[in-house]
Amino acid sequence: MLPSEPKIFHGRESELSDILHLFNTGIPRIAILGAGGMGKTSLARAVLHHAEITARYAQNRFFVACNSATTRIELENLIGSHLGLKPGKDPTQVVLQHFSNSPPSLLILDELEALWEPASSRGDIEELLSLLTGVEHLITMRGAEHPAKVLWTRPFLRALQPLDQEAARLTFTDIADSGHSQEEVDQILSLTGNMPLAISLLAHLADTEGCSSVLSHWENKKTSLISEGFDKRSNLDLSISLSLSSPRIQLLPHSQELLSLLSMLPDGLTDADLIQSKLPLEDILKCKTALKSTALAYSDEHKRLKVLMPIQEYLQQNHPPQDHLLQSVLKFYEEMLKFYDEYRGTQSSSSTVPRIRSNLTNIQNLLQWGLKQKKPVLSNSIYCICYLSRFSRHNMQMQTPLFGQIQDILPQPSDHCLEAYFLTESIHQWQYYPTHDPETLASQVLELFKHFDDPDLKCVLSV
Repeated sequence: MLPSEPKIFHGRESELSDILHLFNTGIPRIAILGAGGMGKTSLARAVLHHAEITARYAQNRFFVACNSATTRIELENLIGSHLGLKPGKDPTQVVLQHFSNSPPSLLILDELEALWEPASSRGDIEELLSLLTGVEHLITMRGAEHPAKVLWTRPFLRALQPLDQEAARLTFTDIADSGHSQEEVDQILSLTGNMPLAISLLAHLADTEGCSSVLSHWENKKTSLISEGFDKRSNLDLSISLSLSSPRIQLLPHSQELLSLLSMLPDGLTDADLIQSKLPLEDILKCKTALKSTALAYSDEHKRLKVLMPIQEYLQQNHPPQDHLLQSVLKFYEEMLKFYDEYRGTQSSSSTVPRIRSNLTNIQNLLQWGLKQKKPVLSNSIYCICYLSRFSRHNMQMQTPLFGQIQDILPQPSDHCLEAYFLTESIHQWQYYPTHDPETLASQVLELFKHFDDPDLKCVLSV
């Protein structure tokens, strides 16, 4: 499913025209770059739905949000899923062959920075992009640097800049209507640096609370930041802080706790997730409504409640989620994975697969946090990683990266059952990733069995 065309889109007509021109110069390989909150994704969506592009590519347009992938193979499988291909251990050739045998296609890779920025995965991602040289594609990335190993179409697009004043005003009035004093609107816009995200946040506040109220809040907040200077980054932080001070948020204190939790869950949460995870937050659906109405969160095309990346970063730095909330969601995911593990192969289990898939990044983020905690959270996280490992083997034929961290952090003194569980899964991992001698691992597990009695675990070992 393609994301919708942006309904509010001002000030990017020149960039859109430049991109369309590049599509007429051969096989386009285009990068939309810029700071966070500058509207890169909106521009990519405008390209995706432009009449010239729809006429040229018709149904062969693919928009892949890359922030749910953590490795090259996960990204390749994600691209493959958009193409209707089955996941595999080495999907590279399958994806390339599909494009080779298909009519001209447009592949848009959105928010690729999540994979490209870490040094550990940058080389792999650049290698993948080099293999996609024959595929007409466009990427969006935070920053101003193009990935290497690709002959990007010239001339390069300039990194997206703040909107001009007229475009900023149009964006503001589209959100907050036109019944506000132009002087106050311009005062508010001066606080945003004309960055689209900051404009959107403050315009939503002004729409319900008035420009005077927004300006008053700003007067109270800016003094704490004045010694640090006033630049785009502090501007964005300030706009988020102003949204958090909205009466609608203050009337529902748990809404900020929910928002902080969402900062750790880039896949977002459905209404079912919010309820079934049994979060200790009162009026959780009202909290959701408050977050959406203040534009601190949004629902994507799959009705998943999410927080934009710049806000995620701000919250993790200034308002990190409370441990008991993280534990609640982690327990929810653990039970989901355990249910799949116990009923694998049944109809009940098969219906759980897409739900787990849609939460994979959330699960990995929480497990990464869990591995840094003490018992019992650490032990539960290790069990959960083993469940996730089996899910990944059975459904994606791939390794869970977190599994490799367990060996060095097993709780001490030794938890014999947990260690046996981990080594048992290591034996099954050997089929796909032969890093240990399975006979040696089996001997170690049998030795551990002497310390406890667990028929179910012995059954798993014998499968």
